[in-house]
This record gives sequence, C-alpha cells and structure tokens, in this order.
Amino acid sequence: MRIRGPAGVPAGGVVRRAAGLRQFAATVDNASMTDKRLVLSTCGSREVATKIARALVDGQVAACVNVLGPMESVYRWKGRVETNQEFLLLIKTTAENFERLCAEIRRLTSYELPEVLQFTVEAGLEGYLDWIGDSVTGTQSPER
Repeated sequence: MRIRGPAGVPAGGVVRRAAGLRQFAATVDNASMTDKRLVLSTCGSREVATKIARALVDGQVAACVNVLGPMESVYRWKGRVETNQEFLLLIKTTAENFERLCAEIRRLTSYELPEVLQFTVEAGLEGYLDWIGDSVTGTQSPER
C-alpha cells in the first residue's frame, strides 16, 4: 500500500514540496508593509491604455503596466447607469511615485474623472519587489 498525502501526492512528494515551500518562503519579503504599490486605472481604448503604459514605464514612474481587456464595465455616471468597454491597467510602482503617476494619468487620459486606486503591497518575492524599486529609480541592472 502506498501512502498518499494531500491531493493524492505520494507522501515523499509532500516532504519535497514542503521543503520547496520553505525555500520559496525564504525569498519572500514578509515585512508587514512595503513601499511598493499596485495601482488600478481604466481607459476607454487600447490606444490610450498603451500610451499611458508606455509613458509610465518610459518615464520610470512605473516598473511594469499590464493592459487587460477589453472588458465590460457597468457604472453610474451623472445620474445614469452606463455600460462601456474598457481596458484595465495594473500598474506596479512605489509610494514615492504615486503623485507623479496620478499626474501622468490625468495628462494622458480621455476621461473627465479617471479611475486611480492605489493598493499597498504587503509582501512579495524579494527579488521582484527589488526590481520594482530599481526600475523606477533608474538603478536597474542590465541583467534584469
């Protein structure tokens, strides 16, 4: 009889998996809060979304911007319920760059009132968090 662990994994696999998780956890910055931020914003077209993404990364305001969509958004605007196609920006930056980021979005968006929501990154892979910081300060090494 073979002993199986969680999800049918042979028991030895559980030990190897646990060791791998410990090694993974050692590379995670478990500080209660970092200076890294994830910012969400939406745009009405792929062209505007790409323009904002490029400006933020080129200007070292953001390390990376993911452009997702199109997606359907339903919202209340000026007393009416609207439905439109939008593109979502997932923006990785630092707390220090948030005001510059807001200014760039306001400058480049076609929206009267752009969505800009900032979320604090509490933890993440240490190397990835370092890469975000290096990318927005201009200290990124050529290897990354």
